[in-house]
Amino acid sequence: MHRRHTNKVVFGRPPACHHRRMREDARTRALDKISRLGTEPGSLVTFWDQATEVLQSAVPHYTFPCWYTIDPASLLITSHYNPFMPELPPDSLALEYYSDDVNQIVDVARTESGISTLHEAMNGDPSGSPRWQANVEMGGDQEMVAALRTKTGEVWGALGLYRETGQPMFDAAEKRFVQEAAPHLAEGARKSLLFGEAVDPEGPHPPGLLVLTSDWQVESSTPGVDHWLDDLPDGDADTGQLPSVVLAVAGRALRNAHGEHPAEVAMARVLTRSGTWVVLHGAALQSRSEPRVAVIVEPAHPARIISLLMAAYGLTERERDLTRLVLQGCSTAEIAADLVVSPHTVQQHLKSIFDKTGVRSRRDLVGKVFFTHYEPRLRDNERRIQVVKPLRGGPVRTFPDPAQQLGVLSLVRPYDEDTRPAARESSG
Repeated sequence: MHRRHTNKVVFGRPPACHHRRMREDARTRALDKISRLGTEPGSLVTFWDQATEVLQSAVPHYTFPCWYTIDPASLLITSHYNPFMPELPPDSLALEYYSDDVNQIVDVARTESGISTLHEAMNGDPSGSPRWQANVEMGGDQEMVAALRTKTGEVWGALGLYRETGQPMFDAAEKRFVQEAAPHLAEGARKSLLFGEAVDPEGPHPPGLLVLTSDWQVESSTPGVDHWLDDLPDGDADTGQLPSVVLAVAGRALRNAHGEHPAEVAMARVLTRSGTWVVLHGAALQSRSEPRVAVIVEPAHPARIISLLMAAYGLTERERDLTRLVLQGCSTAEIAADLVVSPHTVQQHLKSIFDKTGVRSRRDLVGKVFFTHYEPRLRDNERRIQVVKPLRGGPVRTFPDPAQQLGVLSLVRPYDEDTRPAARESSG
């Protein structure tokens, strides 16, 4: 949610109750535009801005949406974008990760529908929700939270939409539109994060980016792409021979762009000569008259949170896997089923994890991981937005000081021991 600001854009009642009576063909056109936006890699902030313009016509809302990127491995927030609120208030993050409330992003992301309104979650009376109380203080009343989940099930972002007191409730047609748009918004976020890492690398072996012309000539590329081209089967960067998988993905992207399913994602997974798996993404570019296509190559490596948990806290492989499921909001029974162990074994592993990380509950564990490794990423992304740099995904890769290396929660957690809300579960 966002704070009030001087140049407030008031949510006005659309003519003839537009938000209730918007014709189905108009929403179809809006959905088609969002799907096309999601296919072309570029700046994530630009993508959010363009998607906001379309959303305003399809689902009228108060001022500006809150856009988030999410680490699909942990379902923790990695960035927030709202031009009227350059910095997400610490209280908002405290409510998200320490309060016992409804409409929290991780909970919405785990539902089958992937969408929730605060009023519905509180059975029509949100007054008892700390989240609603905070929203009212910042000028809003209604809140809709939607997970941005790809068709393959990965959550790459979340969307928060708001309305002021006295405005019509978000209706079924509007929620259905957001649900249908969510996979395209998720793909757009994923592609934009990949594009940003390719053009502004953060670590070794970042994704590589190629832009090809319609006659398969390389128009431009990022410096690290030669590493991937040489490692792909039948590729040779020195002679200019492109790997066949690159040409196949590029061709499929161009066909999709001019076919019946322009928003269909062109992807391929292939084993390299060195024995590692990589994933290729193809997207037709629409900015010029001559058809061009971008191909992004990325390592199909394990999620960053996996190595981070082992390095920062000395967790075993099984403890690491269990912690990842705790971060995702899984119950004891769900964890036991996923890891094929007994609930008692889950509890024993949890006790060991709590000892190693210095916490006493699941809630504390989630808060510690977020505020130690993800909030620094979120704050850095807020600064990067201001200086027009690509946004980063995942937790921070390096630690600026020994205290953060050890994950000392007392340096970053928003509540003192005696004032933080009670955890939902102390151990189970």
